[in-house]
Amino acid sequence: MTDLSTFDPNSAGNPNNNVFGLPFTEEDARLVILPVPWEVTVSFGSGTARSAEQIMKASLQVDLFDPDVPEGWKQGFFMRETDRKILMKSDYLRKEAELYIDYISNGEIVDRNQFMCKSLREINEGSYFLNNWVHQQTKGLLEKGKLVALLGGDHSTPLGFFKALGETHGEYGILQIDAHCDLRIAYEDFVYSHASIMYNMLQEVPQVTKLVQVGIRDYSGDELEFIRQRPERIRTFFDRDIRHRQFEGETWKSICEDIVAQLPQKVHISFDIDGLDPKLCPNTGTPVQGGFETEQVYYLFNKIREAGKQIISFDLNEVSTSENAWDANVGARVLFKLCNLLVASNPQ
Repeated sequence: MTDLSTFDPNSAGNPNNNVFGLPFTEEDARLVILPVPWEVTVSFGSGTARSAEQIMKASLQVDLFDPDVPEGWKQGFFMRETDRKILMKSDYLRKEAELYIDYISNGEIVDRNQFMCKSLREINEGSYFLNNWVHQQTKGLLEKGKLVALLGGDHSTPLGFFKALGETHGEYGILQIDAHCDLRIAYEDFVYSHASIMYNMLQEVPQVTKLVQVGIRDYSGDELEFIRQRPERIRTFFDRDIRHRQFEGETWKSICEDIVAQLPQKVHISFDIDGLDPKLCPNTGTPVQGGFETEQVYYLFNKIREAGKQIISFDLNEVSTSENAWDANVGARVLFKLCNLLVASNPQ
């Protein structure tokens, strides 16, 4: 066990310690954060593959007192170092993907270009490799009895984690905070696109009995039809509908109660940072006007706990790097809140 007798939670964050300046090792920490430096299929802005490093630095500025879970940090949070081999693979395939997206955007026929056919095959094979790597890493931590969180990277990264959770916990639900449905089929021909994560999850992770999406405000007609055809497994709270209910006098409390009622007993939170108002993380890959304040989302998360449901894990994705590290600052604070809620939802 880590000796906290000489640790001062009110002092400046020590850069020689781990995330949030905490003095825990992976072995002693109750919660382990796995960074996944991957952004191969992003279709607009990049930078999220390197976000973990900026979030780590920004985390040293986060005060350890959380009014919702005042001493949650004492249970131990630890973030692994970024795997440089995964990052290098992402960088290489990202360049391939950029060329490919530019090619098809100009209406070119892929089958007529051997180089593009090769690039597409390598990108899809790389994403398959990444899914297996994430599955192995998260499954290993879960088998050790750790609470596990994933820090992306783009939103394609948690698919292997979803599978590991199903193998460990059995049936569970996903609460998705996002501007996008992520229900596209092989978007831009990439099977494991960031825009396809929830479609792939529904196909490959049968243990997820319910997907509850909140804050969606940018989606296709095909995605809307896909949702309408699967009311038993998908419930989407569109940003537009939430706002209209509020404009007509309904409270956020009442809307949150409706959201929570759709969730099963065990809940994984999949948090794409673009679910927030883009003023908070303006450099995220695909920002969309609208979205939530952080306190609105925290209120919803606390309502899950109050309803007696169990938050079993979370992923946080699409936080990007920026010159002034503002996005990482917000990302670090969201990460800290999620860590506290996770340990609080799983009392020892």
